[in-house]
Amino acid sequence: MAPFIGITTSLNDGEQRLDSAYVRAVETAGGVPVIVPMAGDVRAMADRYVSLLDGLVVTGGPAVVHGLVTDRACPTLPTDIDPTHPIREAADQALLQRFLATSKPVLGICYGMQLMNALLGGTIYADVQRQRTGTAAHSVKRGGTMHAVEHASGSTMADVLGEQVEVNTRHLQAVATCGDGLVATGYAPDGVVEALEGDDGRLLGVQYHPERLGAVGAPLFAHVVRRAAGAV
Repeated sequence: MAPFIGITTSLNDGEQRLDSAYVRAVETAGGVPVIVPMAGDVRAMADRYVSLLDGLVVTGGPAVVHGLVTDRACPTLPTDIDPTHPIREAADQALLQRFLATSKPVLGICYGMQLMNALLGGTIYADVQRQRTGTAAHSVKRGGTMHAVEHASGSTMADVLGEQVEVNTRHLQAVATCGDGLVATGYAPDGVVEALEGDDGRLLGVQYHPERLGAVGAPLFAHVVRRAAGAV
């Protein structure tokens, strides 16, 4: 049977929303997309979701505030990004923490990668362009464009997408240090971390948006579905 893959949602003006590109990507990969709503009792619902689902995609979103690195260059969050709504933050953290304690696959995308990294003890630049010397613009609103990502030879990311891939860029924050059990295996030309993975390929995180890359990003979702089905 096709595995059930949970997809988290965003919260905007009281509405829970999801870009249909995520749903199409999971469905095309052979999984059954399950849209995961935010509920009041986040811990109880996280326990139920983790028993129902075979894998999880944590979608992109606003700013991560957990594990944030601030300094003189950026003492607070930049004004051109909003913090994640507390309701979404609580729901995402409860669900992701529950999944991290299992053997089920997780794919974190942009905000999702940053949150996974932070929950495992890693840190996040509040504004990587201001805080890391030599960093290019990685946000479209600041002039960022498509760029290459180099994946480490022998990594799961290289096996799935190849050692080099051209990706989109839609972020102001970025990984500063890796969380426990995670290693950076993908880098932009300026050295910004673009991909993380666990040592067995169960946990994957990408800073870019593979759901918007069509055939280029499709193998990433296919890997998650295969892993959820027990075929990897």
